Amino acid sequence: MNLFTLLAESAAANSAADAANTTAGGLGSILTLILPLVLMVLIFYFLIIRPEKKRAKETESMLNNLQVADEVITNGGIIGRVISVQKDTVLIETGSDRTKIRVVKSAIAQNKTAHDSDTETAEVKKTKGKTEIK
Repeated sequence: MNLFTLLAESAAANSAADAANTTAGGLGSILTLILPLVLMVLIFYFLIIRPEKKRAKETESMLNNLQVADEVITNGGIIGRVISVQKDTVLIETGSDRTKIRVVKSAIAQNKTAHDSDTETAEVKKTKGKTEIK
């Protein structure tokens, strides 16, 4: 055999092996690029997005369950007692001179009054899911 023929056959064999390795290596390199991105998305979801959705749901339920005579705190720091609740607004009474202020429901930051449903859910949590009839 000729030296050039041997070199040509070995080069052809090497290029075929390289082609097989690059397709397998290409898939591996794509996974190494995508895996950190997927992990970052999961971390953002569990640390930022999910708790924010839970907090928004709790705030919405608090606003929907406002009742007359609840003590509330607005986003501006005004503390007052609810006099009337309408669809989008709440009339609160502040101070000893009975000043009345109408605020938008979304401006209420906190309800300081504990309702019966809140205490019932707290009791159910304490009993670890066991339902007791009182």
